[in-house]
Amino acid sequence: MSEKDHRVSRRQFLNYTLTGVGGFMAAGMLMPMVRFAVDPVLRKGAEQDLVAVAQVDDITNEPKRIDFKIQQVDAWYESEEPRSAWVYKNEKGDIVALSPICKHLGCTVNWAGDKAHPNRFYCPCHGGLYEKNGKNVPGTPPMGPLDGYVQKVKDGTLYLGKAKPRGGA
Repeated sequence: MSEKDHRVSRRQFLNYTLTGVGGFMAAGMLMPMVRFAVDPVLRKGAEQDLVAVAQVDDITNEPKRIDFKIQQVDAWYESEEPRSAWVYKNEKGDIVALSPICKHLGCTVNWAGDKAHPNRFYCPCHGGLYEKNGKNVPGTPPMGPLDGYVQKVKDGTLYLGKAKPRGGA
């Protein structure tokens, strides 16, 4: 082949040059936008701090609803999120803290909310029932037990963290 066959024409040279420069400029403009959009997904989720909710001496064998607030961070947005828990002492004297969110459709369950079932948690949305320990009653809509809160007792105060799923159905 001759040298003439390998030559790049002026038109091809300008096309290659402008395409390359345009690509670098587009990448330079798009990278900060992509980083802005993807950064919250890549950021490691912060563990929620435990929040003081009640004095251990005030907790009885009867489930009591306790409302509290946590500091929540969603990407760049920080907010105070209201939460609640059903807290009681079981037969052994251990503290049990259950989430009030039904595992069927996310409604709020109430202790003794149904007169026909006075010693159970009741979900009014579709008649879901849970035992006092949070386990779902077979034959009712919920397919799993109520979530339990991470908890810690320090200096006579109950601290609650994040609600975590419990095993068993």
